[in-house]
Amino acid sequence: MTTHVMAAPLVIAHRGASGYRPEHTLESYRLAIEMGADFIEPDLVATRDGHLVARHEPEIGSTTDVATRPEFAARKRTQRIDGQEFTGWFTTDFTLAELRTLRAIQPRADRSQEFNGLYQIPTLEEIIDLARRESAARGRTIGIYPETKHPTWHCEQGLPLEPSLLATLESVGWTMRDSPVFIQSFESGNLRPGPSVTSRCTSRPTTRGTPWPNTGRLRRSVWMPCSVIFRIRPSRPSVKDKILAAKQKARGHPRAFRVATATRTQNL
Repeated sequence: MTTHVMAAPLVIAHRGASGYRPEHTLESYRLAIEMGADFIEPDLVATRDGHLVARHEPEIGSTTDVATRPEFAARKRTQRIDGQEFTGWFTTDFTLAELRTLRAIQPRADRSQEFNGLYQIPTLEEIIDLARRESAARGRTIGIYPETKHPTWHCEQGLPLEPSLLATLESVGWTMRDSPVFIQSFESGNLRPGPSVTSRCTSRPTTRGTPWPNTGRLRRSVWMPCSVIFRIRPSRPSVKDKILAAKQKARGHPRAFRVATATRTQNL
């Protein structure tokens, strides 16, 4: 894997400003950008009809109000994902239109619940549109740092993530090395260009787009233990000040630093 050396560290808003708004919503991403994030990080999962939406996991019982919707009660079931059993409601059992009727909630009891029920589940297209609009409005580049969630499992459902992801990036011209995009995954196979990306899915139909081109143009990264993350609590001093301090602390380090916003671990 190639390590890209950057002139300055980047602030990556992990799930957006998830300590302040329900995670993976446009408002969470927008607030993170306002706080100083350079990139917003959506976790991508598939709907039943092949659209990519932002949720931390395919199971959405804890991050949406689906459990309160009697019309979807029968969709609750147990699935095994990457060797672990989950019981709840899964994006792959819903069309995009159905998911759009749900609203995001804060999954953690120790964070504010006042914004529950206000925001929809965003699509990848909407996230890109937000990044482009904010870039134009603020006069600086806002990029996206999407993570493909459980790509092998999605293939097993007949819903591979990569073709739809590439098709969406191509539609906005974000397939060059200098495009404001990093693609990440806990699996390395789906980050490799060429046939290796789709070989896991040869018996599965793809719903949109084409496989990764074998050009090596797109930047891809794997989550690795050597990644350095400054975790920032929603506490005083202001998050924006902490982000700036983290950038200054990281400056000059040979690796690209990721600064994750609004998480719980430690103060800087």
